[in-house]
This record gives sequence, structure tokens and C-alpha cells, in this order.
Amino acid sequence: MCNRHITHSAHDVQPYGYTRSSRCHHRLVATAEAIEPDHEVETEHSVTPLELFFDLVFVLAITQVTAMMAGDPTWEGLARGLLVLGALWWAWAAYAWLTNTIDPDEGGARLAVIAAMAGMLVVALAVPGAFNENAFEFAVAYTFVRLMQLVLYARSAPDVSVYQAVLRMSPTSALSCAMLIGASFTDGTTQGAIWAAALLIDYTGVLIGRGRGWSVHPGHFAERHGLIVIIALGESIVALGIGASSSAELEGAEIAAAVLGIVVAAALWWIYFDVTALVAERRLKEATGQERAELARDSYSYLHLPLVAGIVLLALGTKKTLEYTDKPLDTIPAVALCGGAGLYLLAQVARRARAMHTFGVHRFVAAVVAFALIPVALELDALITLAILAALTSSLVAYEYWRFRESRARLRASAHA
Repeated sequence: MCNRHITHSAHDVQPYGYTRSSRCHHRLVATAEAIEPDHEVETEHSVTPLELFFDLVFVLAITQVTAMMAGDPTWEGLARGLLVLGALWWAWAAYAWLTNTIDPDEGGARLAVIAAMAGMLVVALAVPGAFNENAFEFAVAYTFVRLMQLVLYARSAPDVSVYQAVLRMSPTSALSCAMLIGASFTDGTTQGAIWAAALLIDYTGVLIGRGRGWSVHPGHFAERHGLIVIIALGESIVALGIGASSSAELEGAEIAAAVLGIVVAAALWWIYFDVTALVAERRLKEATGQERAELARDSYSYLHLPLVAGIVLLALGTKKTLEYTDKPLDTIPAVALCGGAGLYLLAQVARRARAMHTFGVHRFVAAVVAFALIPVALELDALITLAILAALTSSLVAYEYWRFRESRARLRASAHA
């Protein structure tokens, strides 16, 4: 019965990008495993407490990035904050790959990860002055964190192929860190240009080898990235609290803004976790070998950066909204609030296109509307702009829930079976 679905066609594609033929493939694989007892079943492991402990330092770091941009609400300040976030994200992503490959709780690896945490703490503390008085401290601590990852790989790589993959990546990582140290002795445009070049080299360095040698445990990898999205959303809630506490008095407008901020954060959480995360993880499990490594790199390591950046920008915008509910937002907070939501939605569209080769029209339209709200935010009171954004994101959730309710129910049922 499944055979007639083996060839994909346009009508095979279901909402969220999953196909009937893929479901048949799972049943065929399950049958093959039942018939062939010697078939090696892929093992999975959950995110460990040590990994969650490590991520707590990242919470502080992204909170510092939001505070850094809030303290300098200019285009230059925004660009610097995003550069710092790009560096922090790539360091975190490097450890996500590391702990997906090795057991961080075994022997000296645990102590090494804790040492890297100490280094990341120094990085987080230096974030506000990463382009000024603490540029050197930031660069040196960041280099230590990145080198510890390479040392752990060299010490604990499970096989030669992984070791060779790490060797291919190491020169660009080392060069990037050296450039950041060099940039600490400059300032202004030159410093920003060196930072941008360093990150470009670091991000493209992993393309060497096209994923050869890397192994990915899909369940753990997807769970780790899902948790970091929750952490980023939690930071946006912290920003709400900071914005409210900065007001002279907690009144109805501030309470309304806080509630609307939670509505937006909850909508973004729903958009990621309700079905998309399940489908993306399943797609990662279906892939094997080099294809899986490339998919993990693109859909998670690369495309989760704009997701997290969108949340951080949204946090900046909501923080400013709580401070000035009855006035229009200035340019940078308006760009952050509306553009952050738009960037988040565009990243979701890109992830779906990369993993499932389908285009999320409804999310793309919602992203365009979010960006179109920027000039509106410069004219209307900040509270009204936030209300419109809350209506937009919650309407998107409601539309997807109703429009795809049957396929959604099947996907969630199969995921929890």
C-alpha cells in the first residue's frame, strides 16, 4: 500500500513540509529492522544537566547583549551588539556539536567544560565593553573558550573521521580568534570591519569538507537547540521585567505592555515548538551521514542565529516599550521590536525551505507585515505598536492551528507515540 507513495508529487506534500511517502518510509524502515535482527539501531541521549548548567552562562551573555544595545540605541550600537551576538552564538554552537559527539560528563571532560564555562563568564562580563575598554579581555577569554572546545575534541574524538573534521575546522577558528585579539587594539570602523571579517571566516570555515566526518545524534541536537530558543525567549521576559522596574510607577499601561509582551513571546514559542520543531527533528533523523551533518549545520547552527537574534532584538524593543508606553518608539527600538519579530519569522521560513524544501507563505507574509510596522511604530504610541504585533503573531498561531489542524494532530500524535 505504501509503494504508490514512494514517488513524491505535488499533492504528496502535507502542511509543515512532511510527506506521506516519508511516513511510509518510516514504516518500511521499522519493518526492515524487525526482520533483520542484526540491524544496528541508532542510540540517542538526552541533554545532560552539565549542558544546561553551561547554557546558564549563555543566558547572562545574551542579557548583556540586550543591555549593550539598550545603552547605545544607535545604528552603530545595534551593529556592534549583533556582531557580539554572532560571536557568542558560534561559541555556543561549537559546544553544542561537541557535547553531541562526546560525553561531557566523563572524566576530565567535565572539568574542561566547567573551565570553558568560567571563560564564557568572563566573556559575558566583558560584553558591554567588547568594543571599548574591555575589548582585549573579551577577545582573550573568547579565544580560551574556543580553544578549550578544540582541546576537548582532540582528547575525546570518538573516531578518526571526527578528528580529521576538527582539524579541517581548526585553522579558520584560530585565525578568527587571532583577528578578534588584533581588533582589540583598534577602534571605530576599522575595529568593526575586523570583527565582521573574523566572524565571516569562522562561520565559513565549517563549510570546508562539506560535513564529512561529523556525526550527529538528531534527538539530542534538536533538543539542545530547542532549549536554547527557550532560554532566549526567557531573556525576553527578563527584559520585560527590567523595563517595568525602570518605570517610576507600575500602572495600567505598564501592566498592559507586560501582558502583550508575554503574548508575543508565547506566540513565538508556539510557532517554533508546536509542530515545526517536531518536523525538523524528524527530518534530521531521516537524513544520514554527510547529508545529516550538512542539514544540522544549516538548519540549526546557521539558521538558529537569526532566530535568536530576532528574539534578542524583540527583547530590546519590548524593554523600551515598557519604559515609554505613551510615546512613539525611537528608530532603533522600533526596528528592534518589529524587525526582531520579522527576522524570527523569516528564519522559520528559511529553516522550512532548507529542511523540507517547501515555502511557508503564511509565515513569510506575517514577516513582511512585521517589517512594514516599523514606520507605523515611529508614529503610534509604543503600547499600540506592541498590541498590533501581539495581534499579528497570535493571529498567525490561530490561523496555522485552524488551517492545519488535522495534519497537526497526526504529526503530534505520531511524535508522542
